[in-house]
Amino acid sequence: MFNQFEEKGKIFSNVITKKPIKVHIQTTTHMISGKVHIRPDDRLKDELNQTESFLAVTDAIIYEHTDKSQYFCSFLAVNRSQIVWILQDSEMKKMDMPEEK
Repeated sequence: MFNQFEEKGKIFSNVITKKPIKVHIQTTTHMISGKVHIRPDDRLKDELNQTESFLAVTDAIIYEHTDKSQYFCSFLAVNRSQIVWILQDSEMKKMDMPEEK
């Protein structure tokens, strides 16, 4: 697991390369827009299926449902059990609404 030890006892581990993907996350109480980091050959679903309790989100914008307030933070840990749905921004397409008669 650990590759190197410095003479002062510091432990160095391998760096895991990940790529950021832009997402929208709906939780039970908020909407979050930000970046989730996944391994290059993995899918978003693979990251969601990890065993950790929290999903790391960077450059997060948090939207309140009640008063439309917005908050920004560079790092946010989201409890996976509170996620209702998650959407990769590259999959989002705007739909034209049909005209009502």
